[in-house]
Amino acid sequence: MSVVNTGTGRPSALEISQLHTWYGESHILHDVNLKVEQGEVVTLLGRNGAGRTTTLRAIMGLTGARTGSIKVNGVEAVGLPTHRIAHLGIGYCPEERGIFSSLSTEENLLLPPKLAGEKGMSIEEIYAMFPNLQERRHSQGTRLSGGEQQMLAVARILRTGARLLLLDEISEGLAPVIVQGLARMITTLKAKGYTIVMVEQNFRFAAPLADRFYVMEHGQIVETFAASELDAKMPVLTELLGV
Repeated sequence: MSVVNTGTGRPSALEISQLHTWYGESHILHDVNLKVEQGEVVTLLGRNGAGRTTTLRAIMGLTGARTGSIKVNGVEAVGLPTHRIAHLGIGYCPEERGIFSSLSTEENLLLPPKLAGEKGMSIEEIYAMFPNLQERRHSQGTRLSGGEQQMLAVARILRTGARLLLLDEISEGLAPVIVQGLARMITTLKAKGYTIVMVEQNFRFAAPLADRFYVMEHGQIVETFAASELDAKMPVLTELLGV
């Protein structure tokens, strides 16, 4: 096992080097390189089809062939099956959310097992963060609103003890008041030391939350910059994203 030294005595939460990914014969990701330090919020920006979701799926081993390196907390994961990757402490929240419609909110919440050696958030802590879920704890998944389903999808990960969260378009299609609640959630999780990688089309939602940004185009990283550089990068973002 190789460990990436960040100079802090801890490995990076995530380090991707020279990643290439395929779906069948289609070559989707081309030499992707990115790094996320412990406790950072990093956002992947780009137009639809740029490769952002595929990057998250590649981290979890959910694509076709992969070459290159994906280190999670210093552990090489590119050759591991998905269930082993999850046990490295990653929680993946896909765009489709994956709520079980026949189960109640609380049954959905309790379904995933906790990671070995990780405490995870208690039900009480989760309900304190998401009071809507406590109110709807006996409701079936099909009866939850889109915003409540999104809260449940994230809450389910937090209970497992995962500390590296991969969030795919969590604000998409939701009412502004729900989006504001998700922004507060990310701010709270960052304060608790969670590491978050977000794929977001909603630039207004992502911009105030992220420490750093990566911009993808045609399966490649074409720009990377810190939050402090955001104003200076706006002309480039307008050209690349139309923001």
